[in-house]
Amino acid sequence: MINSIVQLIASLNESERNEIVQSLTPVEASELLDDWRFWARPDQVAPEGNWRVWLIMAGRGFGKTRCGAEWVHQQIRNGRKRIALVGETKADVRDVMVEGESGILATSGKNRPLYEPSKRRVTWDNGAIAVCYSGDEPDQLRGPQHDAAWLDELAKYRYAEDTWSNLDLGLRLGETPQVVITTTPRPIKILRELVQDDLVEVTRGSTYDNLPNLARSFADRIIERYEGTRLGRQELHAEILDDVVGALWQRSMIDDHRINETPDHLERIVVGVDPAVTSGEDSDETGIIIAGRIGNRGYILDDVSGKFTPQEWAIKATQLYYKYNADRIVAEVNQGGDMVEHTLRMVDKNVSYKGVRAARGKMLRAEPIAALYEQGRIHHCGMFSKLEDQLCMYTHEGRESPDRLDALVWSLTDLFLDATDGGVTRVRGL
Repeated sequence: MINSIVQLIASLNESERNEIVQSLTPVEASELLDDWRFWARPDQVAPEGNWRVWLIMAGRGFGKTRCGAEWVHQQIRNGRKRIALVGETKADVRDVMVEGESGILATSGKNRPLYEPSKRRVTWDNGAIAVCYSGDEPDQLRGPQHDAAWLDELAKYRYAEDTWSNLDLGLRLGETPQVVITTTPRPIKILRELVQDDLVEVTRGSTYDNLPNLARSFADRIIERYEGTRLGRQELHAEILDDVVGALWQRSMIDDHRINETPDHLERIVVGVDPAVTSGEDSDETGIIIAGRIGNRGYILDDVSGKFTPQEWAIKATQLYYKYNADRIVAEVNQGGDMVEHTLRMVDKNVSYKGVRAARGKMLRAEPIAALYEQGRIHHCGMFSKLEDQLCMYTHEGRESPDRLDALVWSLTDLFLDATDGGVTRVRGL
């Protein structure tokens, strides 16, 4: 399938290609090289019309970052002067949107702007300025005004709705402020609302649309692993998925009780840890969840799960123990036994620690915790997309190890349901 002029030229025979190239003057060839519309597929070029938001929901490797960066360049050429660049974190704005291989600097051609990281600012020769903002600090967007904005991976933001509303209220410069949003979708409220908005132009795409430009090893490995799975429908084909039949958690149980600020004066705080058995490239993640309690209500404060060596997760858990002034670290010991506590004590012998051992299956352990969510007693302080995906996708037939889910269950079990016997916690009734 031919999706661009470049692909059309590539489909010609060698003599026809040479004839076209040789017919260009040096100036024309240079201009063609820098013309994104020449190289882009039609679905990577901004649509015509009087839209306010261009929402690009596409799978991994589609070329979303390049679309966003090229759109920003076009806005600069069109005379816009004040642009917001918003990423999930400060590091994402810097490493992906600005300095990334498909980011603003790499795609700027001859009109390369000045990037000043300390000022969170990108400046062009014509005086246009793009200011960098982080999706985990939505209050940065209170007050500043813009005539355009690029948001990357909105579905992953911890405070997606606050970030969007603060930005939207500041889009009041010029006659027609516009926004491009580039994201792999998740079933979050703000994305569902944007899709239904008449002033939003939606472009959908999949990983397959850009396969010729992706590493063969990536295509073989990722597609083989995820094609035909529910996660593949989201990450490869960019579907906004509905709730999973049979899952203990539903999105509404989380969304309806989400808050954006951590309460003061929590009565208890624990760091829940589900250690991975191994630490290789194909190992499971170590789940690390911080939870607190006031009265009969629980609060999920943070999710810092990831792939760590035993020493790394022990250091991370200890740092969080002190950062949040936690009462204890609660860690599952089914796999690691005494080595779990030994690893923590090697980092800090003074941390308060409790080992927990599962006597029954994961789903049975999770049921009383899911019941707390169903009663509206558990509040997520912000959005934790990977944790929430795991909660809402795991069923009795689940094959993936629910590391974040396990860490959450252990932390809330300690806060609400624990019964201690010989230093090892067992949940009542399980």
